[in-house]
Amino acid sequence: MKTLLGPESIKRRALVTGISGFTGKYVADELAQAGFAVYGTGTTDFGSSERYHRVSMEDFAGLRQVVEEVQPQAVVHLAAKAFVAHGNAGEFYTTNLIGTRNLLEALAGLRVLPECVVIASSANIYGNTAEGLLAETTTPNPANDYAVSKLAMEHMANLWRHKLPIVIVRPFNYTGVGQSENFVVAKIAAHYRHRAERIELGNLDVWRDFCDVRSVAQAYRRLVEVKPVDATVNICSGVAYSLRQVLGFAESITGHRLEVTVNPSFVRASEVQYLCGDPGLLRRLIGEWQPIPLQETLRWMTQAT
Repeated sequence: MKTLLGPESIKRRALVTGISGFTGKYVADELAQAGFAVYGTGTTDFGSSERYHRVSMEDFAGLRQVVEEVQPQAVVHLAAKAFVAHGNAGEFYTTNLIGTRNLLEALAGLRVLPECVVIASSANIYGNTAEGLLAETTTPNPANDYAVSKLAMEHMANLWRHKLPIVIVRPFNYTGVGQSENFVVAKIAAHYRHRAERIELGNLDVWRDFCDVRSVAQAYRRLVEVKPVDATVNICSGVAYSLRQVLGFAESITGHRLEVTVNPSFVRASEVQYLCGDPGLLRRLIGEWQPIPLQETLRWMTQAT
């Protein structure tokens, strides 16, 4: 990756919450290359830059201090509990719902408001919906606490639309170098990269619309620049793959064969079987956008050092 935080001379300021996380690093890099001075928040150690603020989303006073100091023109809110199988359901609501409200209240108190506030929701809010391509008008049917917390966050954010220029995005599954192996494609890529003998997975017959994190970061940046205020937008490719296909792609790329075992304890009762999004609105808003093909993403991940 290239320079994460741009030079001091850049005038446009962007605040990325969760900048120290998997997605945050790529989004920050995209924004920096587009001419933003990128500031960030997170809860872990993240270098020594004065532009990084270690603050929890539950700390309203701390968030208010950060936004008053940064005075951002753009905000990309990524901070969240994002692992669906995370053991503490209460943390989904504390971070994803209450934490987001704290941020919006802090931003609404600024003398000069941001020009665009992009809030990351999730395609998981659609749940087990028996449709082909899921559009933004699809009725939500969340199937787990993570999805419920994100849908509740969307409803809460709607209460602030009259005060702030909010854009809600619903990214479908995405992956890339640096993602935790708690996520299934990252786990698969790591096993092929290390030429492991076997792998244990859950349901192999779930279908997902997988994007490359670099494509997703580009979509975030272009939405920040276009500023489609009041929009709710899917970020997706419109193509779904099963985990069996992912395994086949990885085997073809690496020439390595794994023994695959389905572990019943990895199969969630609330599993969403099929998620594939309609990217039509996204393309109408930002223009032509061609996500990186999954095979290329897997090649990048399996060959990473």
